[in-house]
Amino acid sequence: MNAPAAAGSRAGRAYLLLLFTMLVWAGNVVAARWAPGQVSPQALTTLRWLFPSLILAVIARRHVLADRVVLRRAWPRILVMGAIGYTVYASLFYAAGAHTSAVNIALLQGAIPILVLLLNFLAYRQPVSWGQGLGVGVTLLGVAVAASHGDLDLLLTLGFNRGDLLMLMACLLYAGYTVALATRPKVSGLAFFAALAFAAFVTSLPPLAAEWAMGRLLWPTPTGWLIVAYVALGPSLTSQLTFLTAVELIGPNRAGLFINLVPIFGAGLAVLILGEPFDGADALALALVLGGIACAERLRPRSVPPVLPPAEIVTPRPPVGRG
Repeated sequence: MNAPAAAGSRAGRAYLLLLFTMLVWAGNVVAARWAPGQVSPQALTTLRWLFPSLILAVIARRHVLADRVVLRRAWPRILVMGAIGYTVYASLFYAAGAHTSAVNIALLQGAIPILVLLLNFLAYRQPVSWGQGLGVGVTLLGVAVAASHGDLDLLLTLGFNRGDLLMLMACLLYAGYTVALATRPKVSGLAFFAALAFAAFVTSLPPLAAEWAMGRLLWPTPTGWLIVAYVALGPSLTSQLTFLTAVELIGPNRAGLFINLVPIFGAGLAVLILGEPFDGADALALALVLGGIACAERLRPRSVPPVLPPAEIVTPRPPVGRG
């Protein structure tokens, strides 16, 4: 096979893997809406990371052993990153599902790339061009439309839905985690992912105990176990590995562009599976969020890498978004 044909084959495999990955991540939005009454948020978060940790202990064992010295030295940092990017993010994500629609959860997730751009500027003074500034403004306008459901009075009085506020907090924390990935320990992607998954499980135990002490712990019902199985084996494990494979095939910058599909797929699944309405305000919010990201991408300085972060993943290289 000649070089162009081989490159085309690699790209084709990567695109299929990425479409699958984005669809699985988008399905987590549906799981968040189904979970209330079937499994409590913290129980779901803990079980979500327990099972991947057990599986990764087997499939990533050689990688972890090879990098154990670096991982041991960086363990406090990994513990914090796992707590913020996985444990607290997931806890807020599933708590939001009890108070807001899956469509809104999907739309608000679309703000993460722009939040990464802003945090990169604050943390590393990465330059922001006028085009990126325009993208930030347009995306944040879309977030405001989604959070207010197109109601100007809610926007003016800041009377946002509790679930929308929880989701915005989750997005901000995940953006901070993504920016912190720039200084992650120099180990293989699989070893780092295994360490983060274990860190997420460990740091989920105190909140789980608190949920139990407050009488809010709900162990999974039969339907709850199906939700746990999906989020543990799908968004938390399989899709992570398929994204890693796609990144190896075509690189993180090209793969990162597919993240834009998550809010689209998420909103679509919410309508098709949950029967949620998708009105003009939702369409406007989606258009503004995606349009803002497109502006930030298309109009960025050529010397600055894309701002799109890998959502819910760990890349085998430093994340895009930092020069």
